[in-house]
Amino acid sequence: MSFVERRIEARPSTGEAPFGLNEVFFSRTDERGVIEAGNYVFKRVANYEWEELIGAPHKIIRHPDMPKGVFQLFWDTLKAGESIGAYVKNKAKDGLYYWVFAVVVPCKGGYLSARISPSSTLFDQVKTIYNELRQAETKDGITPEESAEKLLDWIRAKGFENYHQFATHAMSEELLARDVGLERPKDQKITDLRKMMSNAETLVEETQGLVKDFDAMHTIPHNLRVIASRIEPSGGPVTVLSQNYGAMSREMSDWFAAHVMGENSNFNTIKLAVTNSLFVVGMARILNECDTQFQTERRSFSDIDMEAERKILSELVTAETDRAHKGVEEVNHEADRIMRACQVMHRQFLGLSSTRVLCKIESARLPESGETLSDIIDQLGVFQERISRRLDDITKLSNEIRMMDH
Repeated sequence: MSFVERRIEARPSTGEAPFGLNEVFFSRTDERGVIEAGNYVFKRVANYEWEELIGAPHKIIRHPDMPKGVFQLFWDTLKAGESIGAYVKNKAKDGLYYWVFAVVVPCKGGYLSARISPSSTLFDQVKTIYNELRQAETKDGITPEESAEKLLDWIRAKGFENYHQFATHAMSEELLARDVGLERPKDQKITDLRKMMSNAETLVEETQGLVKDFDAMHTIPHNLRVIASRIEPSGGPVTVLSQNYGAMSREMSDWFAAHVMGENSNFNTIKLAVTNSLFVVGMARILNECDTQFQTERRSFSDIDMEAERKILSELVTAETDRAHKGVEEVNHEADRIMRACQVMHRQFLGLSSTRVLCKIESARLPESGETLSDIIDQLGVFQERISRRLDDITKLSNEIRMMDH
């Protein structure tokens, strides 16, 4: 046994169980949560014998400080066939505790879990909200479902739309903090995807601003028609111009309804695709590090067929890596769609600009009402300049997102 191993295995009598930042521990359960396999780090940190772990429910290591609401979200997600990441406080056999950031992946016959030691600044915030949730469960008697909803309220207050977004952010925070703590180079894939995520969020903000600009601009063709009714016969040039402007404006609004608004819009799709890619990349890295941990362990594993466990893990790593690649391809595809759509919008704007020039000419021909007409044309100019600038920003952000895949 090396000096490092002796130091790690020198357990304190109270407090936190030794769990190295460089370590990953693994367990696999059946569909009911009964432990079927694990690695040496799991056994050592939990301080159980193999005979006590294998065949036992995973809740054998559950700590009473953990809010039931977290496990409500946990199992709801897993039973839906999806992977999950979560902060969990566990209890060892000798009463020591240890925190993990766990990723749990459905696999054939059950679930595989890989855990790392959390060290980010976000971790401290999570411990605080977990304590508040547990207090509410024990003192106020709230149900696990109510506790889960309180956690989701906290997550939404931090700017995340759902738990999956939060877990993705948390996983990337932990992996980057892990790199710093272990003095490793930063994970470039995770760094790039986080930049993608930032661009995707800015993309959504820009498009929301664009929608507001169009909503505000909708009154202008109406005002043009009102002026036209006072200064010219029906069907006159200002009337026609206002009708053309209104038609073009409605066409662009319809484009927004199809591509910006709603759950299936390009802009929402790209944010979801980036989130999924970041989650899968982080999960694949943790599973990969777990596989590396397997290769370095030379311990007795009771009756566990470790070669079979390595094969299961390796297959999951391959599958998740493929998913990550496909996710980035989807991001790239959506970014291309947005860029093409912006090009269409720019072409339509050329038509609006031509209409505005014609309006300016008409206002000069009608000096008695030219001042009022000129004011409206100036408003059009302000809106078009603002919208054109937003379209340029959206195109630039989409291109940056697309380029990160190359």
